[in-house]
Amino acid sequence: MHRSDENPDLPNLRWRAALSLLKRLPQGALSRGFGRLADAPIPPAMRPAVLGAFARAVGADPTEAELPLEAYPTLNRFFTRKLAAGARTWPSDPSVVVSPVDGAVGQLGIVREGRLIQAKGRLYDVGQLLEDDAAAARYEGGAFITLYLSPKDYHRIHAPVAGEICAARHVPGALLPVNAAAVAHMPELFARNERLMCHIDGPLGRTAVVAVGAYNVGRISAAFDPAWNAPPGSSAWVTNRRGLQSAAKFYDPPIAVQRGDEIMTFHLGSTVVLVFEPGRIDLLPSIKPGDPVRLGMPIGRMA
Repeated sequence: MHRSDENPDLPNLRWRAALSLLKRLPQGALSRGFGRLADAPIPPAMRPAVLGAFARAVGADPTEAELPLEAYPTLNRFFTRKLAAGARTWPSDPSVVVSPVDGAVGQLGIVREGRLIQAKGRLYDVGQLLEDDAAAARYEGGAFITLYLSPKDYHRIHAPVAGEICAARHVPGALLPVNAAAVAHMPELFARNERLMCHIDGPLGRTAVVAVGAYNVGRISAAFDPAWNAPPGSSAWVTNRRGLQSAAKFYDPPIAVQRGDEIMTFHLGSTVVLVFEPGRIDLLPSIKPGDPVRLGMPIGRMA
């Protein structure tokens, strides 16, 4: 007798079990341990082979990097590589909103009754995501889009619109995975994980840029405010540092940014959530969940 096909629910059950176990593990300590490994120096003679093997394994394209492989002393420095000049293009129209990262579209839509779509049949609260109900109220009825970065992607985050950063917030939290299985099965995932965010006010209204940490992605550095990073001589990051409490900053005068300016960096891949003020931005109807995006690619325009 032939064995019947595997129960289609088994993969979901396995992921739920794995996520349940991971919630019980010291996620911060494990991520810091992986971070130390990623920061371990690679002998110069071995860098092309080690980093080349990593790039092939995850599908990264070293030819887009600003420097040759032998110039990156650690895996983390390769993860956070800058792009070579001309590797990305930008639209000339200032009314266009661009992707702030390389990655793939998760979900997109409209904030309704204070809720965003995390996955099919699973919603989460924008007030919890921003940890600020008053700020969240300003986005009711506005568009949102979630962008997922994989290990192969360029890891720096750029401003999707021009304007001024008026406020920012760091929220400590979990470091659970943000892959498709976790997004589908873990309630309120993006509002649970550690995150760094800023609000940009400009001609296209207010935009929230939320960088969500994940397992092995406990470090997010803030280019818009280097004083918020680790002390000189250490790896510079805001998140995944022991003893931190939720903290907000308000900038007077605000920090001016042009569309395309670097504002944050993931020290591995994770997720960015963009939320727009209502009546100001329409996402392009051609953008669908699962679509690949590249830094500078148009994703919306002035309503």
